[in-house]
Order: sequence, then structure tokens, then C-alpha cells
Amino acid sequence: MAFVLIAVLVAAGFLLLALVLVRVGRALRTYRRTVSMVSTNTQDRAGLLRARTAAVRVAINQRRPAPKTQ
Repeated sequence: MAFVLIAVLVAAGFLLLALVLVRVGRALRTYRRTVSMVSTNTQDRAGLLRARTAAVRVAINQRRPAPKTQ
């Protein structure tokens, strides 16, 4: 009769492990999605900053007088 109790406890342990793994999997999926969104947003903002910096450099170069050649 003891083997039935052990089998039930092992089955309950596997069921609990499965539930924990499902919950952790969901949390990791949410975390991965959040990291992806933040990474995309950061890269977009960095690209816009680089574009603005390049535009400012072009504008500054256009305002400088052309060098005189002799």
C-alpha cells in the first residue's frame, strides 16, 4: 500500500512541476516581448539622434564660407 502513496506523491510532484514550468514560461515570454519592444524603441531613438546630428553637421558646413583657393 505504501507504493500507491509514493506513486500519488510523485504524480502530484510532477503536476506541480508542470504548473510551475508553465507559469515561468509565460513570465519569460512576457519578459522577452518587453525586452524586444524596449530594444526596438531604443534603436529607433538612437537612429533619429544620429540623423539629427548629421543634419546639424550638414547645416553647419553649409553656413561656413567656402575656402579661398589661390
